[in-house]
Amino acid sequence: MERNSEDLSLESVKAQSRSSRAGITFPVGRMARYMRDMKVADRIGAGAPVYLAAVIEYLTAEILELAGNVAQEGKKNRVIPRHIQLAVRNDEELNALLGNVTIASGGVMPFVHSELLPEKKEGEEEEESEKEEKEDAE
Repeated sequence: MERNSEDLSLESVKAQSRSSRAGITFPVGRMARYMRDMKVADRIGAGAPVYLAAVIEYLTAEILELAGNVAQEGKKNRVIPRHIQLAVRNDEELNALLGNVTIASGGVMPFVHSELLPEKKEGEEEEESEKEEKEDAE
């Protein structure tokens, strides 16, 4: 079926954002504008802002998924900065990526030095070693 030039008039063609064409949620046009404003390069390819938006969307989804899991473990329905902090710092790759980032109201990672923990009694140590031996035997 052939199309006439009349069928392709401006009125019949709906505008479609670059984000929807790429199938992502983050704004591709805004990323392109930011790249131009920051003078990333003299010329920016058409695919660069799409790729940047997709990468940022993926990282955001990953962080939110981990933070949501932390919130659920604490029986909370709302993700707060503390949950994001715990999620990022407990994930090895995200911690490496965001190692120098300070998350506002994120708090600190819980850590108690082993020397500060109460010493175990002799009976407890023997019971634990017996349990470990049984587990190894199985």
